[in-house]
Amino acid sequence: MAKNISFPCAITLFSILFFLINPSIAMPSYNVQRYGARGDGRTDSTKPFLTAWSLACGSRARAMVYIPRGTYLIRNIVFWGPCKNIITFKIDGKLIAPANYWSIGTSGYWILFAKVNGISVYGGTIDARGTGYWNCRKKGGYCPQGARSISFSWCSNVLLSGLTSLYSQHIHLTVHHSSNVRIQGIRIRAPSGSPNTDGIIVQSSSGVTISRSSIGTGDDCIALNHGSKNIWIERVSCGPGHGISIGSLGEYANEEGVENVTVTTSVFTRTQNGVRIKTWARPSNGFVRNVQFRNLVMRNVGYPLIIDQNYCPSGSGCPRQSSGVKISGVTFANIKGTSTRPIAMKLDCSGSHHCTGITLRNINLTYMRKSSASYCKNAHGKASGVMVPRNCM
Repeated sequence: MAKNISFPCAITLFSILFFLINPSIAMPSYNVQRYGARGDGRTDSTKPFLTAWSLACGSRARAMVYIPRGTYLIRNIVFWGPCKNIITFKIDGKLIAPANYWSIGTSGYWILFAKVNGISVYGGTIDARGTGYWNCRKKGGYCPQGARSISFSWCSNVLLSGLTSLYSQHIHLTVHHSSNVRIQGIRIRAPSGSPNTDGIIVQSSSGVTISRSSIGTGDDCIALNHGSKNIWIERVSCGPGHGISIGSLGEYANEEGVENVTVTTSVFTRTQNGVRIKTWARPSNGFVRNVQFRNLVMRNVGYPLIIDQNYCPSGSGCPRQSSGVKISGVTFANIKGTSTRPIAMKLDCSGSHHCTGITLRNINLTYMRKSSASYCKNAHGKASGVMVPRNCM
């Protein structure tokens, strides 16, 4: 016969289960309001945020920095590691940048996590209020370099979940020299005409997953720059913007390559490009290999599928007009939708280093309710299944 659990034991069991289900309750919590932060949208709360971070980072137990509801004004801020334990950064409120874009625009970043091993950032909204900065750029005036809204540099074991990023001056989110990074359920918004407001840029990083996110910007929704390896992107809604890009690569002769990339189960709506590989027409030791673009939907996209190895926007600085970046093992599979250009697939590869191992499978892209066209140069590979436009390799 089973024995009855005594009342004190039942309470203990309940407590254990409660803390297992709600781990944040059990950890020390450092509420920024306790150190002077005010959620009134006017008071500079930079120092209280840094105080809360310092205490949490120095805690020998897993700790939380907590931002309750309210609107908090913060200047450019660096959350330095390494920390003594794993940190949770929970945002229930909204963080805003100063109205004067010079306040953060000269530093290159707004919110930066640096050298932190084990950081989870949950929820909330960050608003860099970039409209004034964009207007300065468009007028061609004397402007600062612009700030990235949130960045992770030299970090590992990172989770960013549920964040909304609005109106960044420059890039919304950067991952740089980091590993094992998971980005999920985020929302990024900037107008289509806002300059260089890329959604996410990954560089010199490995083991990065981006999923279940909605990105609309004035530049690339996601860009993978040199040194990006083992990247998984799925269930992303992109638009407006310039699409999901690898590159531009090969701006410098000695660059790390990009490899092992998958972009899958995503939708592109009224973007300039769909999936793209872009390299400078310059000598380079770089490479792109083992890339999968699959299970994608294009809705009125300029160039749904594009490899451009003749990138040279200023028309100068490309002495040989031939890219040294070696592209191989790229698959485009199960991609359908509509193009706003007659040429829906453009594979314009280097004359000195042809694209090899290109695979096309089940492509169905139409233009004006008719079959679209394709353009290939120095591209080699195979095609199978439905092919609209036709295989031109």
